[in-house]
Amino acid sequence: MGIMQMADALGRTPQRSNARSNRTRILATARQELLDNPDASLDSIAQAAGVARRTLYGHFASRQALVAALTQEAGQALQQAFATARIPGADPLEATARMALAAWAVGDQYRMLISLGRRDLGAEAIRAALAPAREEATATVRRGQDEGVFADHVPAPVLALTLETLLLALAAENAPSTWADPAGEAAATALLVAAGVAPQVAALRVREILREAEGHERRSDVRRFAASARRH
Repeated sequence: MGIMQMADALGRTPQRSNARSNRTRILATARQELLDNPDASLDSIAQAAGVARRTLYGHFASRQALVAALTQEAGQALQQAFATARIPGADPLEATARMALAAWAVGDQYRMLISLGRRDLGAEAIRAALAPAREEATATVRRGQDEGVFADHVPAPVLALTLETLLLALAAENAPSTWADPAGEAAATALLVAAGVAPQVAALRVREILREAEGHERRSDVRRFAASARRH
């Protein structure tokens, strides 16, 4: 590599790194600002992110472009949450509860995807972003109906969309000033009940899943502590 090429490579790497850092910071700030105020301007988002207006516009030429990026990010976060929560061989009841708890964990992004996306991008963009997650949810609901676990008074796609709407409505009310459900236990239980599961059964299964997750987290903490102790 010649001197000029080397200088060019060394000069561009920090620039690319800074660009990625700025983009990440802009998206994180925009997510919070738009949750607090859906009408927040790009200028106010740039100021809150601590970047120049031209820097923001260099990444996102318009509000629609910024919302599109947030929508894509939210759709990916929901898919990743579902993938992490997925357990091979889980019955429909457990699988649905796990998906509800996973969606609750990324609730702010999920709600933003729906509310901002509908207004700025249109229903088709929302359907595309949510398609993989909705297909998985619908398939699980259909399996539950086939096995007699869920009510079958409406078709699986309709019931799955109804459950999604319920979860979004509960997420919108999840605030210290109104009603707090940090882990999503009450929300997941309500979703299973709406699907046709007896309340006592729904509550028990959700509680079991959360206890299992807490136990796994504690075991992971112990392993990390032991590994750290061995290194020192």
